[in-house]
Amino acid sequence: MRSWLNGLYTASAWLAGAFMVGVFLMVLLTIASRFFGFSATGSDAYAGYATAGAGFLALASTLKHGEHIRVTLLLSALRGGAHKALELLALGLATLLAGFLAWYSVSLVWQSWEINDISVGIDATPMWIPQIPMALGTIVFFIAFCDELVLELLGRRLPPSQEDAHHE
Repeated sequence: MRSWLNGLYTASAWLAGAFMVGVFLMVLLTIASRFFGFSATGSDAYAGYATAGAGFLALASTLKHGEHIRVTLLLSALRGGAHKALELLALGLATLLAGFLAWYSVSLVWQSWEINDISVGIDATPMWIPQIPMALGTIVFFIAFCDELVLELLGRRLPPSQEDAHHE
């Protein structure tokens, strides 16, 4: 199970990277269209969709590598049971919030598909298509928080130190 979860987080990170390449390509297309005098209609919208997709798909991998910003002033002052209780409370709340985010992201995709919502731009893209990466990213993010919570409950969670995070 551990290797499958790690593979999921890695795949999500690679997909986020692919979306960043998509942003780069859309920017290049826009530059080329201005330079060579042709129309690249909708490229700015697709760059925006790819940016959002990259951001959401990178969430889980960022969490698992300890790169999310955490305020640990209170946590570092606590020891033993109090430290564990606060860590569990924080992870529990974060898991709950990530679950709500995933639920509503998937609901948004479904609703956009049901009502045939399209973008207001000239490209008239069905909105459920660019919303899928957001929904997938939030689902994987929720899974990553569930993973962290279970690891903490089992006493197997070892948050990466700042040094480890910088050397990976």
